[in-house]
Amino acid sequence: MHKKSMSELDRLSSEAFKDIEKTPLVLILDNVRSALNVGSAFRTADAFALDTIALCGISAQPPHREILKTALGAEQSVDWLYFAETVDAVAHYKAKDFYICSVEQADGSVLLQDFVWPDKGVCIIFGNEVDGISDEVLKISDACIEIPQFGTKHSLNISVSMGIVIWELFRKLKLGK
Repeated sequence: MHKKSMSELDRLSSEAFKDIEKTPLVLILDNVRSALNVGSAFRTADAFALDTIALCGISAQPPHREILKTALGAEQSVDWLYFAETVDAVAHYKAKDFYICSVEQADGSVLLQDFVWPDKGVCIIFGNEVDGISDEVLKISDACIEIPQFGTKHSLNISVSMGIVIWELFRKLKLGK
């Protein structure tokens, strides 16, 4: 076994990435305070060829030094939009017939492994690192997805949560498992 070289990875250019068919999954960041977490969102969105990222409220926007540090260029390949209010981002994607899912620990949430992909594109909302998703946004979501946790903290860093949720939804949609 050997580690693959950069040439063996056969990576797409940012221009070629723009032309490939995207996974019908949109990230909505609801007032994410850490630009490093925003950069991580870009990098993860690039890895799974997600449709778009919607940056809302206080979420940093490219170009931002800390986004660039963790995104490693993904801010150039992944399309993004900015909304002053997260509810406006939700309304924008509802008008485009996306299914809106908040990722939060809430009454009536569906465990991630039990989520069934609807017959349409999906938006997943990740909230502020301290306060989570706003009550206003939770109320207008179509569903709430919860990552099962078994330790004492019942809390994950947003970048870890994004990786877990995006991989599971991608796996269900693209790999049918």
